[in-house]
Amino acid sequence: MTYAKTTEFTQEQQELARVAKALGHPARVAIIQLLASKQTCISGDIAAELPLSRTTVSQHLQELKALDLIRGEIDGLTVCYCLNTELLRKVHQQFTAFFVESTATSACAPGGTCC
Repeated sequence: MTYAKTTEFTQEQQELARVAKALGHPARVAIIQLLASKQTCISGDIAAELPLSRTTVSQHLQELKALDLIRGEIDGLTVCYCLNTELLRKVHQQFTAFFVESTATSACAPGGTCC
């Protein structure tokens, strides 16, 4: 039996991986960018802004909402979606720290040797 040993990794590593996986689809990146460009909640049809069906957009919205990257409030028959900017700032800091740490040394720089 094969299973993921996610408990062997830090909470921050697990969070970073979940966000990276969520942003691993261009539709979800486009949704985040669309919400950021509007700088307000969108209660209209997000699917009208993207080259995807309403069902597909809905599935991607649910993925983003499950991670709390976006929030949605029901207003009558519509849902108003907006970014969770507080969480996105935290994710930005985590990714920045990750890349700074990962690129701090140039042991395998182009033209260099790795050993």
